[in-house]
Amino acid sequence: MTRKKIIEIVLDTETTGLDFKKERMVEFAAVRLENGKIKDSFQTLINPEQHIRKSSIAIHGITEEMVADAPTEAEAMPKILEFMGDYPFVAHNAVFDYSFLNEASIRTTGKELTNQRIDSQQMFKEVFPELDSHGLEPLTNKFNVELTNHHRAMADTMGLALAYPQLKKLYLQKYDWERKQLENINYLFERYLRLQNTVNVLQSEMQDLKSVFKLYFEQGGNPIVAESGETLMFNSKQSFGYDLDKIKDVLEQVGAFEKAVKVNTGFIDRLVATGRLDENQREIIKSARQEISETRNIQVVKCK
Repeated sequence: MTRKKIIEIVLDTETTGLDFKKERMVEFAAVRLENGKIKDSFQTLINPEQHIRKSSIAIHGITEEMVADAPTEAEAMPKILEFMGDYPFVAHNAVFDYSFLNEASIRTTGKELTNQRIDSQQMFKEVFPELDSHGLEPLTNKFNVELTNHHRAMADTMGLALAYPQLKKLYLQKYDWERKQLENINYLFERYLRLQNTVNVLQSEMQDLKSVFKLYFEQGGNPIVAESGETLMFNSKQSFGYDLDKIKDVLEQVGAFEKAVKVNTGFIDRLVATGRLDENQREIIKSARQEISETRNIQVVKCK
């Protein structure tokens, strides 16, 4: 029996910034996978005909001088769309690449992309939820793929193209198992709630034990060594609250401001979405965006 040919386009884009409505692509790269094997490739720099943000140059290293003689978006998109065809495309954090490609397609052809998009980052999270990071570099490291010249489009595309078939195999195995469980969904939800309750109880009991340990040390107890080798110790440290306005200049002078101040991205997203800002303020905040991601979660809501 002839094996069915499965074609997928693995791709990556580099851009002038993060707002896909205002920014433009400066580089595109893609490879054609046939049954998991690389068969063809395409790459191009793109003249965005606009300023490239310094924050973006710091990531991908593509300057305005490098793209001055490159094809414009209008010249590059027909070749990009031809290479993509109507095949599914794979990208790490696919919503980012899709957003830029879709806007470029609308501007140059008047049509939206209809390609199925496959997010390898979501697949990676599904297969290895225990990992601290699910970026492209951890993915390639997991499958022993060398990732060189990271953040250039073809380098990232090749790294993903080599790791993706291995990831896809594990993902499909897990997906097949999950699909077989759907007929037991009601039972599994009840089981999930029991596990959730057990975890809550265990966390409460662990907190009670920690309170006993704390009291033991406060009354002069010595460190305890378990038979398995772990040592129970006690330490304390003071922390302070700071007036940010008074220390901001010092933090900026020593290059520590960004590390010292963590942005509450959820609050800012909600602020932009509400009517509390005027249009100019909203645009300033949007222009400061550094990444875009997509999160998919289930939620359990308690009955009142």
